[in-house]
Amino acid sequence: MTTLTAEGLSYGIGGRHLVDDVTLTAADGETVGLVGPNGSGKTTLLRCVYGTLRPTHGRVLLDGDDLHAMSPKTRARRIATVPQDGGQGGFELTVREVVAMGRSPHKRFWEQDTAADDTLVRDALARVGIADLAARAFPSLSGGERQRALTARALVQQPSLVVLDEPTNHLDIRYQLEILSLVRDLGTTNLLALHDLNLAAYYCDRIYVLDGGRVVTSGTPEEVLTTDLLHTVYGVSAEVSIHPTTGSPTVVYLPVSK
Repeated sequence: MTTLTAEGLSYGIGGRHLVDDVTLTAADGETVGLVGPNGSGKTTLLRCVYGTLRPTHGRVLLDGDDLHAMSPKTRARRIATVPQDGGQGGFELTVREVVAMGRSPHKRFWEQDTAADDTLVRDALARVGIADLAARAFPSLSGGERQRALTARALVQQPSLVVLDEPTNHLDIRYQLEILSLVRDLGTTNLLALHDLNLAAYYCDRIYVLDGGRVVTSGTPEEVLTTDLLHTVYGVSAEVSIHPTTGSPTVVYLPVSK
């Protein structure tokens, strides 16, 4: 069981608050979404949560344990991350080798992969639909293929918390739906940033809306995604209705009147 709690998180640079007094929770097994316009602080907040940035103020707790008091290896055993546009470096690892890196937090230095590790890697590659790319050089992949490989790496890490920053970037609609369904069905606690409000409405149990680094509102998709909020935060006109099949809010954006 893993519960994530962020208490009064702030992060600033150059006198500017990129994240400003954010408090959020993700209960055990819950999928929680972060939405908001570009520059609202979503990525910075996620980096504070998974530990690459140390908050200026506040703290992040996993089951009551302070994240920033943990060693990097201990954090990596508990948290897997899928970064936005990750993996664009020039290293010449194969896809299989990149995915197998997810086992590193569970190993001693220079410990070799076991048969069980190999099985986890094969299964993860199959689950994200790139088993046929295992021997390819990672930098040769398309953006969508890289995103699926990084998701597979997170799977083999066997975390209790998964943090994803725009996991549907570069993916066609089929793989957007498959990846988000996969994440939701893992049984882990999940925190993810999304641009697509309709995907957030369908796949997230609760949503936090950020604007200017602060939480504007939070709640279930039905509570959060309103025409007033879309106008105030995004500056757009839209119609919001409950889809008869999914039972989730559906947002239809309206063109700007001439």
